[in-house]
This record gives sequence, C-alpha cells and structure tokens, in this order.
Amino acid sequence: MDALTALTTRVSPAALDAPGPSADALQKILEAAVAAPDHGRMRPWRFLIIEGTARDKFGALLAEALQRREPTAPAGKLDAERKKALRAPLIVVVAAAVQPGAKVPEIEQLVSVGAAAQNILVAAYALGFGGFWRTGTIAYDAAMKRALGLAETDAIIGFLYLGTTKTPGPPRQNDTASVTRRWAG
Repeated sequence: MDALTALTTRVSPAALDAPGPSADALQKILEAAVAAPDHGRMRPWRFLIIEGTARDKFGALLAEALQRREPTAPAGKLDAERKKALRAPLIVVVAAAVQPGAKVPEIEQLVSVGAAAQNILVAAYALGFGGFWRTGTIAYDAAMKRALGLAETDAIIGFLYLGTTKTPGPPRQNDTASVTRRWAG
C-alpha cells in the first residue's frame, strides 16, 4: 500500500481481534513511529507494549483507577473497565518524556510524540492491521503513570489498540474544503 492511500483510507475499526502484529511487524511499526518529526532530535517518545497476560494486569489497573475515581462504581462498570484491556491483542502506550525548560518547547515535544502515534496507526494499517487511539481520564492518572513505570512529568499521549480488523469502522468523509482557506495577507 502506498503512503497516500494508507494516510487517506485508514479509519479506526469498530472492533479488533487476534492476531495482532508479529514481532517483525511490530518492529517495522515502531521504526515508522521514531521516524516522526523531532525538532532538536530529542526523541521524546516512549512506547510500552502490552500483550498476552499483561493485558489482564493492565485491565486490573484500569478497574482500580476507576474505583479510585468512583468509589461506589458498581461491579458491572468495573468489569467493563477491566475488559477494555482485551479490546485488542496488542496495546501500545504512547508516552512523552517531556523535558521542561529544554530548548525545544514542551508543546513541540508533545506534538512530536503525537506524530509518532499517528505513524504507528498508519504503519499498522499499511501492514494489514487495524488500530484505534484512546485516551480518557486514565491517560492523566498519576497512579496509572507510576504503575506503568512512567515519570510523573511524562504525558500519556494515548493507548493504541492494534490487531486484525473484526468490524470495520465507517469510512471517513473527505471534508478538506470545510477546514481549509487561503490566506492572502
């Protein structure tokens, strides 16, 4: 698949299944990630791979975090939160190791990591896999960051779920005209 086709036809699938990317495919996906624009060559990205039984442990962390936020959450809601970790055979936690006060502004470091996350999704799609990006409250939870081995100053940019597309997502509308205008000075 050529790059423009991958960029313009990738959509987030409604559901994923096994298999996920092989070790070889994952290596290619991560190589695409670190090819993202990186002002100052700071390499601010960090990738945590969650697969296999580690997904169950991650699910437990998700449920624990929900229970901290909502102490009276019913068992069904906690179970649904736990099962989020099983939505795909592979999860890539994309984090930014932000260096405050660096020559490169923090926003540029964060945007670089966002570009790396986008590269992951597009590369996975080009290799025949589906993927979707989630954040939510859990991305900003200090205890979750600690549990994942991230520093307090790190920022979770997203949880990328990768696998084989089980249920495709709706096609994307090409609406470039509604978001583009020419500036004449």
